[in-house]
Amino acid sequence: MSGKNKFGFGPLSASDVAPRRRDVGPMGAAVREAASSLNESTDNLVEQRRQNAADAKAFRQAQDEGRVLVSIPLDDVRMDDLPRDRLDLTSVAASDEMEELKASIRERGQKEPIEVYQTPGGYQLKKGWRRLNALQQLRQETGDGRFAKVVARVSDGPESRIDLYIDMVEENVIREDLSFAEMAQVAILAAKDIGLDEQGADELVGRLYASLHKMKRSYIRSFVHLVSELGDALRFPKSVSRNLGVDVARKLQASPGIAARLIKMLSAIETADEQNDILRRFLEEPAERPSEKAEEKTRPKSVKYEFHVGAAKVTARRGECRILSDADFSAVDRRKLQRAIEAFQAVLDDK
Repeated sequence: MSGKNKFGFGPLSASDVAPRRRDVGPMGAAVREAASSLNESTDNLVEQRRQNAADAKAFRQAQDEGRVLVSIPLDDVRMDDLPRDRLDLTSVAASDEMEELKASIRERGQKEPIEVYQTPGGYQLKKGWRRLNALQQLRQETGDGRFAKVVARVSDGPESRIDLYIDMVEENVIREDLSFAEMAQVAILAAKDIGLDEQGADELVGRLYASLHKMKRSYIRSFVHLVSELGDALRFPKSVSRNLGVDVARKLQASPGIAARLIKMLSAIETADEQNDILRRFLEEPAERPSEKAEEKTRPKSVKYEFHVGAAKVTARRGECRILSDADFSAVDRRKLQRAIEAFQAVLDDK
């Protein structure tokens, strides 16, 4: 039987069949190239968006942490929210050191940023009073627009008042550029700040200067007492050496009644040297003069008596009225307690 079919040919073997060419035509090549480019562009776009998101997150974090520097017009920075940690700002502004800083900024520009923080009223200075003042002087002296703006690090995050004070003094304390009197003055002014929960100056010394050795904090507390007792009579507090200030403060603490005598002695001084000479003479004098001792002997002896008001025990003696009670007076609002004491005093004075 023939292997051919009715059409006259037999079955084909694989070797008899030529392979079919499947070359990509022009249209197919264009479609494939466009698809490849689209996939590559999409991948690049996704990666770019991922990188942009990471950069934005890093920038926001840096901004929140105060690591982003901005250029701010000088007139937009105010300095009336915090007291400065310098006692004589006028002298600092006219000092040789200020002229040297101005010369550096004039030649090389502002290299170190100031630090500011946001308030409802705008930017407030935290650190960099000398740099800001130098730029203000340069703008006034030259009229150059280069000095119309200041490079600043802005703190946008919420900060407590005590943290603002600590940041303000930290730079100068680390550089050992503040006198004991200036450090004491910061604590005294901070104690008057209603945003610090009416803490005392002695307590604030421990918080403001926590990084200092406890002995140095003890010296600052001595100057707090010295500056508080003598007030404006101590005209040149920065010139008082550590040992002299501490010794005078200790004598004043030991004999509170003699502060008035020292204030009178200081009333006629004109120079820092005269002031310090008087302080040294004050240390050499006895705490009580003979006439004062004689007067003390003629005074009647103090009489002490006690009584109870409810659960409170009251002890009265010369110069002292003590109330012992289970009540926690430190938990009472200071203003309320002050009103109660004022009412107590008014009754004693028959007002």
